[in-house]
Amino acid sequence: MRARCSNGCRATGRLIAFDRDPEAIAVGEAIADPRFSIVHASFAEMGSELPARGVLRVDGVLLDLGVSSPQIDTAARGFSFRFDAPLDMRMDTTRGETAADFLARADERDIARVIKDHGEERFAQQIARALVARREGGSPVRTTGELAALVARVVKTREPGQDPATRTFQGLRIHVNAELEALEQGLNAALALLAPGGRLVVISFHSLEDRIVKTFIARESRDVVDRRAPFAPPRPLRLHALGRVKPSEGELRANPRARSAVMRVAERTEVL
Repeated sequence: MRARCSNGCRATGRLIAFDRDPEAIAVGEAIADPRFSIVHASFAEMGSELPARGVLRVDGVLLDLGVSSPQIDTAARGFSFRFDAPLDMRMDTTRGETAADFLARADERDIARVIKDHGEERFAQQIARALVARREGGSPVRTTGELAALVARVVKTREPGQDPATRTFQGLRIHVNAELEALEQGLNAALALLAPGGRLVVISFHSLEDRIVKTFIARESRDVVDRRAPFAPPRPLRLHALGRVKPSEGELRANPRARSAVMRVAERTEVL
């Protein structure tokens, strides 16, 4: 994001990045540009982190959601069913509960809820039942390969070209990293920090994320009347939706993983 500072930073601007992944932080810290800095935190925390650094207003916020290609392609991170590795799935490997730890302690109802709500998996109950049965048999799922194999036995039908475990892995990853809660917090923080005319840009990669972003922008792009005080002036709109962009054919050829990407853009109104 480009920042406006209270401590006299140059008008040429600053770019402040947020990332939870220690490996991404190490890469960012190697960038030798005084205008750039990186913070080891979720973007959900920018509402407190930026003012503490003297940044009170920003000209733009870009939220790039979900898991990154380096995370997916590193077997040890446990994000992918293409490799057999410890079932970790944490974006920040320095804190929090792994996916394996969650499956080792949660009851069947909670496991089913996570897989259904966050993975949109219609066989969530059957998968949760199988996971708990295996755990009670003395062999809890601890690796990506074990989880993928279990799901493949339970899920007998799936969309063409999609691995049976895709939705289960998505649901567990979103839960372990509290991604949807972080998105809600990040959107509200961005709105509070954006200067008039500043841009909010959000790139999402599945329908749950995009639905939250779409709803947020729509809500903040209309006047709101307080029903408790119907004669009071409505709260003025705070965002102006500018559009929705899907990847081009050229982009998809260069990066097939972008096939589900949706970019939504909105501008902060003059009213603060």
